[in-house]
Amino acid sequence: MPDTIPFETLAADPVEQPENFDEQLESEIEKGLDGALRTMDKAGIRTVSIAVPDETRPVPVKTILPVLIRKIKELLPRISDDNITIIVGGGLHPPPDDEGIKAIIPMEAMGNAQILAHDALRSTLTHYGRTSRQTPVYIHCRMAAADMKIAVGQIDPHQFVGFTGGSKGIIIGTGGKDTIEHNHSLLFGENASVGVLNGNPVREDLNEAGRMVGIHFAVNVVMTPDKKPAGVFAGDPDEVLTRGAALCARVYGVALDERFDIIIASCGGYPKDISLYQAQKGLNLASRALKPGGKILLLARCDQGVGDLVYYDYASMFECMDDAMEDFRQKEFRMGLHKCYLFGCTTTRHEAVLHTELDEKTIADCLLVKKNAQAALDGWIDSFPGTPRIGVVPYANTTYFYDKS
Repeated sequence: MPDTIPFETLAADPVEQPENFDEQLESEIEKGLDGALRTMDKAGIRTVSIAVPDETRPVPVKTILPVLIRKIKELLPRISDDNITIIVGGGLHPPPDDEGIKAIIPMEAMGNAQILAHDALRSTLTHYGRTSRQTPVYIHCRMAAADMKIAVGQIDPHQFVGFTGGSKGIIIGTGGKDTIEHNHSLLFGENASVGVLNGNPVREDLNEAGRMVGIHFAVNVVMTPDKKPAGVFAGDPDEVLTRGAALCARVYGVALDERFDIIIASCGGYPKDISLYQAQKGLNLASRALKPGGKILLLARCDQGVGDLVYYDYASMFECMDDAMEDFRQKEFRMGLHKCYLFGCTTTRHEAVLHTELDEKTIADCLLVKKNAQAALDGWIDSFPGTPRIGVVPYANTTYFYDKS
C-alpha cells in the first residue's frame, strides 16, 4: 500500500477470552447435560450419537469430545464406549478418509466408540417428514436411531443462515442431499442474511427440523479470528444458538458509517480458504462493505482446489457470469450450482479479483479473475479519480457489516 494512501482495518473490537477454557467447557457441559437429562427418561438411554464437524470448521473437537464423553458416562453409568457413535458430519462435503478422521477425532480417547464419516449421497438415512417450509428431513440412520442425539459445532456468522450452530450440526452435518438443498434454497427469502436469526427462513427451517428430529443437546463454541475459544455454550440447541450468537455478533460484527471504494480481504487463513468453494463466503461478506461499483481483492490460497466438482462443472459451461446466473434462476435449486450464483451476486455488482494459488485457467473456468494482488491494487489506485477510501478485512469469512445508524 503506498504510504500516501490511508486505509482502515475492518475488524470488531477484541472480546475478553475465558481465563480457563477447559474449566468453562467442563462446567457448561456438566450443567447442560444435567438439564437435558432432567427432561428425558434416563433409564431408556442406551445409545448416544454425537455429530462433529469436518476439517472445514476450526472447532476444537479434540478438546471437547473427551470431556463430553466422560461427562456422559458419569451421568449415565450404563453407557459405555460401545454405546457411543461419533459421526463426522460435513453435509455435502466429501467424507473424510481414515487419515482425515484421525486429524479431527482424538482417537486415543475414544476407546471402543464407533466413528463414522457421514456421506450425504450414500449413507443410509432416516426420514422424519417435512418442515412447514416443505424441507424433507433426512438424517444419518445411526444418529436417528440413538436414544440421545448431540450436536458439537461452532457458532459463526453465515451469509444466509444468519449464524451457524444449534441444530445445523445434525440437520446439515448428517443430513441428506434433499434436506440440505431444500433448506438452502430458502436463501432467496427476505431476512436470509448474515447476522439475522429472527425471521430468517433458512435458520428457522433448521431449528424446526431440529425439533422434529429431537436433538437433545448441543455444545457450541465461538472462536476468535485467530482461532482461540471466545466462549462455549451447552444445552438445548435453540437456547445455545441464541446465547452463542449474541457473543458471536460482538466478535465479528462491524458497524459502518460509510462504505469503501476498495476492499482488500483475506479469508482468514486455513481452513477458511481451504478451497475456492469455502473462500466464496469471504468474498460475499467483505463486498457488503463496498460502495456501489466498488472493487474487491480477495486473498485465498485454496490448497484443496475448487472444492466442489459440481460447482466447477456448472460454472465452466458458461461464457460469462450473467448467463450462469440467469440459467440458475430458471433451474430447480441444486447445491454446487448455488455457489456459482453466490459468486455472481458479488462479481456482477463489483469488480472482483482473486490472489490465489489456483491456476489462472481454473479461476477463469469458474468465471472469476485471477491477478497478482499488488498489480491489481496499484491499477485501481492509479485509475481512481482522487484518493480512494480503502478498507482491509483480515478475517473476511466471518466478519460482517451493518449500518451504524
